[in-house]
Amino acid sequence: MTDLTDLGVAAIRDGVRAGTFSAREVAEGFIANVSSAKALNAFLVETPEHALAAADAADAARAAGETLKPLAGVPIGMKDLFCTKGVPATAASLILEGFTPPYESTVSANLWAAGAGMLGKLNMDQFAMGSSNETSAFGNVISPWRRSDGGNAPLAPGGSSGGSSAAIAARLCPAATGTDTGGSIRQPAAFTGISGIKPTYGRCSRWGTIAFASSLDQAGAMARNVRDCAIMLEAMAGFDAKDGTSLDLAVPQWEAGLSGDLKGKRVGIPREYRVDAMPPEIEALWQQGIDWLKDAGAEIVDVSLPHTKYALPAYYIIAPAEASSNLARYDGVRYGLRDLPEGAGLQDMYAATRAAGFGDEVKRRIMIGTYVLSAGFYDAYFTQASKVRTLIARDFEQAWAKCDLLLTPTAPSAAFALGEKSADPIAMYLNDVFTVPSSLAGLPAMSVPGGLDGQGLPLGLQIIGKPLDEQAVLNAGLALEERAGFTARAEAWW
Repeated sequence: MTDLTDLGVAAIRDGVRAGTFSAREVAEGFIANVSSAKALNAFLVETPEHALAAADAADAARAAGETLKPLAGVPIGMKDLFCTKGVPATAASLILEGFTPPYESTVSANLWAAGAGMLGKLNMDQFAMGSSNETSAFGNVISPWRRSDGGNAPLAPGGSSGGSSAAIAARLCPAATGTDTGGSIRQPAAFTGISGIKPTYGRCSRWGTIAFASSLDQAGAMARNVRDCAIMLEAMAGFDAKDGTSLDLAVPQWEAGLSGDLKGKRVGIPREYRVDAMPPEIEALWQQGIDWLKDAGAEIVDVSLPHTKYALPAYYIIAPAEASSNLARYDGVRYGLRDLPEGAGLQDMYAATRAAGFGDEVKRRIMIGTYVLSAGFYDAYFTQASKVRTLIARDFEQAWAKCDLLLTPTAPSAAFALGEKSADPIAMYLNDVFTVPSSLAGLPAMSVPGGLDGQGLPLGLQIIGKPLDEQAVLNAGLALEERAGFTARAEAWW
C-alpha cells in the first residue's frame, strides 16, 4: 500500500471515509515523520496528542455510522502566527516566548470544527517579517531540497511561511496554514515545489492571528496540489463578526467548482513583470505557462500595470508603518518577555524588553515604520505610499476590462542558500517583487509548481484573479498543474 504520508488532503479524507485506512494510522504516520525530521527545524512545538485525538474522533464517528466532517482524519500543520488555545504561540519571536493563548484564532477554530487535527506549530520568520525563514528567533528552517550539482549548502524554504512549505514538501504534513502579507504563502510555495493560495483580503478572519500589517495580512492554504488548497481554504474561510475587515459572504464550494477547462477565459500577461536581469529559466517557464493556459482554452492578452515599479517601495513603507503600530503592544507589561533591569523605570523596561525580544529585522522595520509615521514625514512617505497603493489597485481594475486572470512568475529566482542574501536587506526584499502588487490590491493569488531549474530546484507560476474570484484562480492553477505534471520531490537527507 502507498505510504500514507505520501497522500494529500483529498486522498486522506476519502480513504478515511471509505475505511481504506484509519485516521489514527494516518496521524501516527505523520507524527513519526515529524519526529524524525528535527534537522529541518520546521516545527517549533509538536502536538501529537491533538492530532491523535482528532483522528480517534474521526474513527469513532465512522464506526458509529455518522457523517464525517470535511477534514475528518486529516492532520495539518499550523503556522505559529495563529493563536491556539493551550498551545504556545510565539510568532517565532523571543518577545512572546512562553505565551500560551487562552483562546483560539478563528482560522484554527474553523479547521478544528471541520475535523482537522494539529501536528504542531510551524516555524516562520519572526512576526512574518522575512523571505527566507532566517529571522526566526528559534533557528532557520532548512528546505528539504538540495541542488543537483552535489552542493550541500542548506537552502531557504522561503518566507515567512517557510516552516509550512518545508513541512509539506518533506511529507511531515499533507497541508498547512500560512499567512501572506506581501507574498509569504506564494514565494515559499514556489521555493519548495508545492501550491499555495492567498485569498481575497477579508475572506479569512484575522482574529487571533498575530498581526504584522493589518491592511495586508491574510491567511491562506498551502498543500501539495490545487485541490487540497481548495479543500483547506473552504474550511478556513468565512465571515467573523470579531474581525472588522471580514467579508460577510458565503464561502463558495471551491473544490466542487474545480475545472481545468479555461475556454472563454482571458489571461493577461503584464509587460511590467518582465524585469531586468530575469533569469532565462524563469522567462522560459513563464512562456511555458502561457502555452499551457492556451492549451486549456484560454485567450492570452497583453496588459499593462504601469505602477508596478512602485509597488515594492510603497509596500516597504506601508507594511513597516503598520508593524510599528501593531508591535507597540509588546512592552513587557501584560504577557511575553519582560526585561526589568534593577532600578529601572517603566520606559527603561520597555526599551530593555524590546531590545532583548525583537530580532534585527523586526527592529529594522519598526524603526522604518516609526520614521515614516513621524511628524514631518507622514505626508512625505506614508501618505504618498498610500496614494501609490490606490494607483496600483486602479491598474488592476483597468486590466480586468481586458482579462479575467493574470499569469506571472511567482519569484525572481529558485531557492537561494541560507546566508546568501540575509546580509543585504534590499536583495532580500526584492524576492517579493512579483507578489507584492496583488497584496497591496487585496487580490486572490496562487502559486503552483511549474518545473525545475538547471540545479533541480522548483520554480513556480503565479495566477492573480479578480476580487472574490478564487474559483477562477484555482481553476487556472489546476490547468497549469495538469499540464506541468510536476511530480518532483526532495530526496530525503534529513
